[in-house]
Amino acid sequence: MTTAGDTMEDDRIIRESGVDARVAAIVMPVLRGMGFRLVRVRLLGQNGLTLQIMAERDDGTMTVEDCEEVSRAVSPALDVADPVEKAHHLEVSSPGIDRPLVRKSDFATWSGHQVKMETSVLVADRKRFKGRIAEAGQDDVLIERDVPAYGDSAAVRVPYEAIAEARLVLTDDLIRDALSKDNKARKEARKRRGGQDDADADNETDV
Repeated sequence: MTTAGDTMEDDRIIRESGVDARVAAIVMPVLRGMGFRLVRVRLLGQNGLTLQIMAERDDGTMTVEDCEEVSRAVSPALDVADPVEKAHHLEVSSPGIDRPLVRKSDFATWSGHQVKMETSVLVADRKRFKGRIAEAGQDDVLIERDVPAYGDSAAVRVPYEAIAEARLVLTDDLIRDALSKDNKARKEARKRRGGQDDADADNETDV
């Protein structure tokens, strides 16, 4: 598992290294102050350098307006610290439906859905897994494999500390569940902010 150093209040189990880690350390305090949390930082080389910052609110939502707000807030901090030496484009995005799973709570939230996972060390003689999240425990996650190889167990426990990367697999069930969770979170957020009333919110279509 890569690490970004013990940045205060970073509860992610999958973190960055190198330049990505320096960027994460700079933007996390800014995000926290705005009510957002960092999902992932990646410096990508396609079509010139792109610095991708993936973030979300604590309730898991992230609108286009939120992305623009975060971009305006983190840009000055990055300009001052200048962690990326070469010219680059800043891209702030939501995690998306087939999102990376970077916190223990992510595995619990999306329990029952399909995940692709790579580990930094061998777990049950493998480093790559694909299957359903059957259980998210305190120290490990139980994965029920789609098609276990001959002699392999149908389920395997993967310690969180061994996970190098994990991402949800896009399925019809995931799309329905993700849209439903997002719709519910937005309604609750509006109620907290005293915005749209219950009658208006009830007119929205649930997925």
